[in-house]
Amino acid sequence: MIEVRNLTKLYGDHAAVSDLSFNIEKGQIYGFLGPNGAGKSTTMNIMTGCLAATSGEVKIGGYDIVEEPQKAKKLIGYLPELPPLYPDQTPKEYLEFVAEAKGVRKAEAKKQIAHAMQVTQIEDVQNRLCKNLSKGYRQRVGIAQALLGDPEVIILDEPTVGLDPKQIIEIRDLIRELGKEHTVILSSHILSEVQAVCETIMIINKGKLVACDSAENLESFFSGRFELSLTADCGKERAEELVAAEGLNVEKSDEKDGKTFLTVSTQREDGDEICRELFFRFSKAGIALLSMSASKASLEDVFMKLTQESEDSPAEEQAPAGEQETAEGGSSAADDDASVIAPEEYKEEAGY
Repeated sequence: MIEVRNLTKLYGDHAAVSDLSFNIEKGQIYGFLGPNGAGKSTTMNIMTGCLAATSGEVKIGGYDIVEEPQKAKKLIGYLPELPPLYPDQTPKEYLEFVAEAKGVRKAEAKKQIAHAMQVTQIEDVQNRLCKNLSKGYRQRVGIAQALLGDPEVIILDEPTVGLDPKQIIEIRDLIRELGKEHTVILSSHILSEVQAVCETIMIINKGKLVACDSAENLESFFSGRFELSLTADCGKERAEELVAAEGLNVEKSDEKDGKTFLTVSTQREDGDEICRELFFRFSKAGIALLSMSASKASLEDVFMKLTQESEDSPAEEQAPAGEQETAEGGSSAADDDASVIAPEEYKEEAGY
């Protein structure tokens, strides 16, 4: 549905987007996840034709956004981070204006406006001035205008920013409904939001894509890495020796007041058995384990690890991996023409 190839956007010497490539498949809800300043909004503005790229190309339904902008833009409904409303118009007047601007025929416009208002549940406020609407209703009006023209793709930039918890839940429910009839792409820096509504998560950092997969697959990969934190009543060297005997990797080790605080990891999944083995090994050595706790990775851990590794890696190690994964059907599928940038161990495990 959407092809992004080698997209780069420079502001002077700063690369807001750097050689970014990915595919968007039809009929899914995609989450564009990344920290503030990662390049999400810049990428979306380029994809919708609102901003020119320094280099690279974007195709919507096979139409180049630069060479065939009218054909490409007809397939897109776009909600920027700040809804482009006219404060002295009512939602109904505003939607009539947008429909005309999009070239929707008058006979069809009335039907589409009624449908958009019904889907976004703004019928009760259609005759109020936009400036008198709550932030939640303004967002709904913004989404309603994106629906006009019956686009195949709906792109939403930070759709829940500034909303209260009730409004956030309502907008998330609305996005799920839109996903039944449209391909939806939304950007966010809020992990829980992307996890709640998106089928495929694309993590971007410093203008580069560092992972693309379902939340379940991302968590599954990293949850295989079982982590254990323990406190041993002995010196650092002896504690590390006993841990290494069980085939565990020491991630962090600190000694203080004769005690050693360790964080270890393993690819083994039998967490209870690992704890049991360690307990008896330290006990046999006559050393007390003062504390021991186990954990597996959450999506937040995945996000932090991927973005941190992309920041720490030299530029030459962040080359396109040559294949992209999608999460259709809960599993990954490669696309020979797409590029996904990912930490080396994720690329190796995921088959990039």
